[in-house]
Amino acid sequence: MNPATIERIETRLVDLPTIRPHKLSVATMHGQTLMLVKIYCSDGIVGIGEGTTIAGMAYGPESPEAMKLAIDAYLAPAMVGKDATRIQALMAWLGKLVKVNHFAKCALETALLDAHGKRVGVPVSDLLGGRRRERLPVAWTLASGDTAKDIAEAQTLLDMRRHKVFKLKIGARELETDIRHVAEIKRAVGDQAAVRVDVNMAWSETQAAWAIPALADAGCELVEQPVASAAALARLMRRFPVALMADEILQGPESAFEIAKNEGADVFAIKIEQSGGLFAAQRVAAIADAAGIELYGGTMLEGAVCTIASAHLFASFANLQWGTELFGPLLITEEILTTPLDYSDFELTVPNGPGLGIELDEDKVRRFTRDGLMKVTK
Repeated sequence: MNPATIERIETRLVDLPTIRPHKLSVATMHGQTLMLVKIYCSDGIVGIGEGTTIAGMAYGPESPEAMKLAIDAYLAPAMVGKDATRIQALMAWLGKLVKVNHFAKCALETALLDAHGKRVGVPVSDLLGGRRRERLPVAWTLASGDTAKDIAEAQTLLDMRRHKVFKLKIGARELETDIRHVAEIKRAVGDQAAVRVDVNMAWSETQAAWAIPALADAGCELVEQPVASAAALARLMRRFPVALMADEILQGPESAFEIAKNEGADVFAIKIEQSGGLFAAQRVAAIADAAGIELYGGTMLEGAVCTIASAHLFASFANLQWGTELFGPLLITEEILTTPLDYSDFELTVPNGPGLGIELDEDKVRRFTRDGLMKVTK
């Protein structure tokens, strides 16, 4: 039997509105742009993938526009005509041709896995070793920047039974203001919900050493990436009765090994895009497990495609002690799937269909596509 080969690859930028501004220490988001990719194979199978980042290039070196350019100009021409079924071999070869570009490569790997799952009739989670759970707990990020609005939002989501873990975006304001903000929200939700914070590297080590005990006193259970330096995060470890989580400094298996070797975090935020793909993220999780570091399923505020790709991976983890943050599609006002994802009873259901188990609403996607759809064909 002839192998299925890659015939053409399409990319597009899809600009979607969000329910509210999303305020981080690095920027404020007023919408979300998805870079969607489709891989068309010679056996008629089409796989979909997604590349998304937070606040353009304020968060990291790749933007949706840069992902599209990298695929259109470099990655797609190299892939056309290649075997679509030998995914890890193909991705390893692409890694030699194009350095870094983790987000763009993750989108392509996701599309290949989606296509192959459809081809053999199994979910992507089965291609990753098999799922251990059908549903994933999902935290919600409170990031309006207004304490009263965040409290009202948290209470609404608790009443809906949609989320009972809340992460607060802090770091853009004075330390005392941020700590007061956290304390007031935790006091308002009480024992109904857990409260965590994400500083997005905004503090110095001195600021973090002052703020973390105050956050612990306020009832915060987890502090995500308070400082930019891996060495500083390692020095902060074991000093406080609150877990410290690595995120931005976690850029794939090599960085995961260095952080683990230096006892540099209590928790790893696993992100498939930041890791360079699902298989690379799987290796990051294995390193964490071997080092006794706990796991959290992170997000780049992705749309439905990358969210479900992440969900398939996280469902296969032996350990997922801190749950996930796969709420990205809920931040977007427009539904781009024919069947919406199932968020209920504080969890997300992982689809059981072949591949990713989702289908794009093509009319909706076309409506929000930016001009300039690109096709690369042999």
